[in-house]
Amino acid sequence: MIEVENLRFTYDSVEALRGISFRIKPGEICGYLGPNGAGKSTTVKSIVGILQPRVGSIRIGGHDLFEDPIGAKRLIGYVPENAAAFSLLTAREYLELVGDLYEVPATTLRSRIDQLLHNFGLGECAHRRIDTFSKGQRQKAVLAAALVHDPQVLILDEPLTGLDANAARTVKELVVGMAAQQRTILFCSHVLEVVERICHRVIVLNRGEIVADAPTHDLIRMSKARNLESVFHELTMPDRDDDSARQLLAALGPGSGQGGHGQADGKGVRPG
Repeated sequence: MIEVENLRFTYDSVEALRGISFRIKPGEICGYLGPNGAGKSTTVKSIVGILQPRVGSIRIGGHDLFEDPIGAKRLIGYVPENAAAFSLLTAREYLELVGDLYEVPATTLRSRIDQLLHNFGLGECAHRRIDTFSKGQRQKAVLAAALVHDPQVLILDEPLTGLDANAARTVKELVVGMAAQQRTILFCSHVLEVVERICHRVIVLNRGEIVADAPTHDLIRMSKARNLESVFHELTMPDRDDDSARQLLAALGPGSGQGGHGQADGKGVRPG
C-alpha cells in the first residue's frame, strides 16, 4: 500500500505540493494525472525517496519512508519519466547489478533475468551495451530493472515512452496482471486513453493540489463527452474554452508554416 499524508514541497518560493493526501491499496491501479508543472514528478520523486519533503509523511507497505527508507524502498519498482540506466553496462549486466542491489538470490535472479529479457524482446541484444540501444530498447531495459526484484509496489512515470505497439501492449497487460496479484500500482501518464482503459481510479493534480480523486468510471460520467480527456480538460483548464486550437491556427494566419505548398481554408490544408 502507498499512504501519502499532507505532503508539501517547495522549490525556492514556489509551492509545488500543497498538502496532498491519498492512499492506494493492494490490487489497485491508480492513474495519477496533471498538466505540466502540476506537481506529479515531485510527488513521484518524493514517494521513491529521491526528494524529501519537509512536511508530510509517506508509508510504503507499512514502512515509514523517512524512518525506514531501506524497508520501504525494497518494496518499490520504479520507472522514471526519463529512462536512466548504466549505459556502459550490457542489458544483462545492468539487470544483474540491480538484482544484486536488491539481494535477489543468485539462482532466482538468473532465471528472472532470462524471462524478463525474453518477454521484453531484449534476448538478442542482452550482451550489447545499453548506450547502443534505441530509445525503446532502453525503456524496456529500465522496465525490466524495475521488475527484477519482484516488487510489491510499482511506480510508473510515463512507462510507455518510446515503446512500439507490441511492447506497450505487453506492459499494459503486465500492469493489469500485477494488480490481479494484489500489487499496488501508481500509473502516471499523459496518454489518457490508456489510463481510462486500465486504471481503477484516477487522481488529478493541478497547481499542487488534488482536484479530483474517484473511480475512473465515475470521473468519466462527469463529462458530457464521456471520456477522461474531457474531464481532465474541465478540471485543469476550467477558464479556457475548447476552441484553443482553432484560435491558435487563426492567430498563425492562412498558410502559416506551409512553406508555400498549401494554404489554410479554415477547415484544413489544401494541397497546392
